[in-house]
Amino acid sequence: MRPQRRVVFDFEIDFSNGGGLQGQDFRLDLHDADMRDGDIDDGTLARYLVRDLHLLMVGAVRILRKRIIEEPHKRTGAGSAPSAASET
Repeated sequence: MRPQRRVVFDFEIDFSNGGGLQGQDFRLDLHDADMRDGDIDDGTLARYLVRDLHLLMVGAVRILRKRIIEEPHKRTGAGSAPSAASET
């Protein structure tokens, strides 16, 4: 069985209608399709985060202090978040 990976990162999100959201040491499950050369690019991660949190009216997203860790995924089965690569 392949090791499961998660990304741990800080983020700042600005909303187009004002306000913002920050997160520290936030973790998301990663899928092999999300990663290139053992990493996930900031743009892909930003889209994944916004979709995972079901956010609307998002302006700028800044990804800070990102690192990949080996850790079991926290979501399983039907409730599992789709990979960022499944976006069209």
